[in-house]
Amino acid sequence: METNQNISDSLNETQSLLVIKEMINVSKNKFKRDGILFIVWGWILFFNGFFLNYLTNIFVTTHQIMRIVHVLRILLPVAAIGYSIYYIFSQRKKVQTYIGISLRYVWISLFICLVLTNMILFHGLQEFRPELQHPVFMVFIAFAVTITGGILRYRLIIIGGIVFASLAITASYFELHEQILIESIAWVIAFIIPGHILYANRDK
Repeated sequence: METNQNISDSLNETQSLLVIKEMINVSKNKFKRDGILFIVWGWILFFNGFFLNYLTNIFVTTHQIMRIVHVLRILLPVAAIGYSIYYIFSQRKKVQTYIGISLRYVWISLFICLVLTNMILFHGLQEFRPELQHPVFMVFIAFAVTITGGILRYRLIIIGGIVFASLAITASYFELHEQILIESIAWVIAFIIPGHILYANRDK
């Protein structure tokens, strides 16, 4: 009787592992399509940081160009948020997984934490300190990227998160101007490259 119970427990454990493995595989396949969000956010934040902030501080620009830059700094993130909301709602009728929903909460929590951290820093310092804000925000983003890669067992995403965190520490030793360049490099490594690779393999 005890032997049959042990066999039953063993089968239940095996079945549970198979279910978990299948859930991860389904989430991986869905996340490959969601790699488009990595691409969109990666390119927009890279463009916003490198072209609209870093390069405009190096080269002398006209008043008209700076007006366009200021508009794009607002318009591009708003467009990314709008597309993300549209994409998420358009995917609601398709396959939903527990892991996929969990990851969605990770990134929503990240956004809320960034807003709250910005408020806390401003309240504590009584001034706006972007040279402190950038590295701190990069650490939060690195955490979310690494968690995402760990849940889905994607080594490329995990490496991207680790590199992002390393560049956050590196950025803290530089002035704001150099921090923007370092952050732009981080977007390429942790978002743009993995996003394109994931999306290219979405049907495989």
